[in-house]
Amino acid sequence: MGAVEIVLLLVGLATVVAVIARKADVPAPSLLVVAGVVVGLLPGAPAVHLNPEIVGLVVLPPLVYAAGEELSFRDLARVWKPVSILAVGLVAASAGAVALVIVAATSMSWPAGLLLGAILASTDPVAVSALGRRLALPAKLRALVQAESLFNDATSLILFRIAVTIAVGTAAFSPTAALGQFLVLAVGGAVVGAAVGLLVAGLRKITEDPMVETVIFLVTPYLAFVAAEHVHGSGVTAVVVAAVILGALGPRLTTPSGRLQLHAVHATAVFILESVVFSLIGLQLPTLIREERGGWVIPAVAVTVVLLLLRVLWVFPLSATRALRVADTGRPSWRAAAVVSWAGARGVVPLAAALSIPLLTDDGKPFAERTLILVIAIAVIVVSLVMQGFTLVPLVRWAGIAVPKADKHQELQDAWQRLTRAGHDHIGSIADGSQYEPEVVDRARQAVDATAQLASDIHPDSITEQYRQLRRDILERQTHELADMTRLGVISDGLRRHIQHHLDLENERLHNNH
Repeated sequence: MGAVEIVLLLVGLATVVAVIARKADVPAPSLLVVAGVVVGLLPGAPAVHLNPEIVGLVVLPPLVYAAGEELSFRDLARVWKPVSILAVGLVAASAGAVALVIVAATSMSWPAGLLLGAILASTDPVAVSALGRRLALPAKLRALVQAESLFNDATSLILFRIAVTIAVGTAAFSPTAALGQFLVLAVGGAVVGAAVGLLVAGLRKITEDPMVETVIFLVTPYLAFVAAEHVHGSGVTAVVVAAVILGALGPRLTTPSGRLQLHAVHATAVFILESVVFSLIGLQLPTLIREERGGWVIPAVAVTVVLLLLRVLWVFPLSATRALRVADTGRPSWRAAAVVSWAGARGVVPLAAALSIPLLTDDGKPFAERTLILVIAIAVIVVSLVMQGFTLVPLVRWAGIAVPKADKHQELQDAWQRLTRAGHDHIGSIADGSQYEPEVVDRARQAVDATAQLASDIHPDSITEQYRQLRRDILERQTHELADMTRLGVISDGLRRHIQHHLDLENERLHNNH
């Protein structure tokens, strides 16, 4: 079976699994991994060998970008201290702990052990974001988990680069050179990401064609990744920085029509890429098991247990300090710590790193430990996605920190009340002595109330140009009010995107009925 046939099969499988997951109320990524393993174990199943460039260059940048774009500057500013502790300290500790365990449990060398540790040291933004969309976590706690998964990936991949140099290189290890490489990767990636983010923001601001803007949007993560790698910086760091910048500037960079088209393309692309990559993770494991028949089960279990325990031991002490307190949950901080500890699923980023391990050392000899590293890494990833993925939602419910549906509904109602008031205030400011006819103004008032109820009063046979212009002015005023509410912390960034989508739909209906 060729690569194209496998991809088409996976997309079809993912569509079925997504429907089942929604009906059964289980996480689709975890179910996709299980489905991939089951298919891979069937008699006659094709051997799947993933191309590192496909995962590392084609799949990884847009998925990391999608996760980064969901993180706002305001949320990041609230959690940067615990994120720094977890994204740097825990990553380094995890890499070292995995190396200790794997060297003790196998005949693997220390350089290879450190390489495996660097691969598995971080949580995964793609998996965490995919799982997080199902969780009604408080805004601060969700931002903490997502920001950690984004920035610890950058740290772990930088450590991975250094570990690869040690494992396959022939030159002696130099701490000074390693520190220099770390700084070049981190700083270079951040600078390139900021430059790409600002450049793309300028291009999108002057682009009025939604089709051209969509192309720019799709190219952005690849541009940031490739540009950073070209100057020997961290591609993942560049994508994260560009995504956070463009996510913050996004509402000011495009038109309602552009936002609607970007939303549709974004959702479709993320669904396809996530579906394919999570299924491939499951499919890859049976192939590797057949190639590495023994000596990997106990080490894989040991590494999984160590990573989980170390995360618990690292996170829970933070719950006693202000660093990890989530005051807006109204619950004891250990409950938040329990959720953060269990939200450390591994996924696409560790997979991309593992697949990119060189086949040969610098002296031209085969890297003999590569297959064992690969099978242990993917086994840990599969166990993590399945075990933590299926149990995270019940844990959140047990911990009692999920935002109640009534609170979410009330937040939505309060937001719409402010937007309705802003709409009526705008009408009041232009009604007297304006060029608008009284019946147009009255109908606009009714439309503002209808929009707040997610309804519309537009009738193609009775709409006029006066009414269309007035409604567009009102919607623009409400969009500015929505941005101010988000900036002041009145509503979450997720709720802003939800409401903005409805305002954009209303604007698009006006355009279509022209």
